Amino acid sequence: MTTADANAVTGLVVGLPLNMDGSEGPRAQATRAFLRNLAPRSPLPVLLWDERLSTAAVTRTLIEADRSRKRRAELVDKMAAAYILQGALDRMRVG
Repeated sequence: MTTADANAVTGLVVGLPLNMDGSEGPRAQATRAFLRNLAPRSPLPVLLWDERLSTAAVTRTLIEADRSRKRRAELVDKMAAAYILQGALDRMRVG
């Protein structure tokens, strides 16, 4: 049994690192290449989600919460991932 099976995962949300003008640069291309390599190994559907400004939004929230620079560095990636997932879930609810 895989971790995905054990946790009843039904799909993946992957942040797509677009440039600020919406174009795809090397990081977005690398993300797409990663997903092409993942596809034969996983039957799960994948939703690509625009991750522009997610780190900035989370960092702003952490600053407002008066977190130290060190603590922000520890939290920002986890919180940005949650921010991206929540955005995708909210959009799916709206339809």
